[in-house]
Amino acid sequence: MPKYKKKDISLAQFVVEKREELNLAQEELALKSGLSKEQIQSIEAGYELFLPTTIRQKLAKGLKIDNKEIKLYEKNLDLDIAKKSKIEEIKELILLNSTNPNFEILCPVCKEKLNYRIAKLYDLEGNLILRPKASCTKCPFQLKD
Repeated sequence: MPKYKKKDISLAQFVVEKREELNLAQEELALKSGLSKEQIQSIEAGYELFLPTTIRQKLAKGLKIDNKEIKLYEKNLDLDIAKKSKIEEIKELILLNSTNPNFEILCPVCKEKLNYRIAKLYDLEGNLILRPKASCTKCPFQLKD
């Protein structure tokens, strides 16, 4: 049997509940966790569905719980949705539109805007190699080699 049991609530609701159980204001939780008040507000407002490990660990410390308990409430995204053909299509779009700052590419997982760039590398013979890179602004999707 798992150590932690997930309730049918969001990450935001879970954090609010835990904070209120400790009788803490958002400012106090921010101080105890080493996060900014704005980060706490963003999490509690439901803007954050997936937390970076460092944020999760700090938040867990402030809430006096194990970070694995917080992870239960994060939105699980099926990153397999981004099949190889879609990945190749995104790479091509980045290469073709790298000079157009207004061109938007959407994440294949959550349909939010991707941040993208082209890494310029050189092989041992001095030949330029262009590698498209991208990361989602809302979910853990990343395009990298």
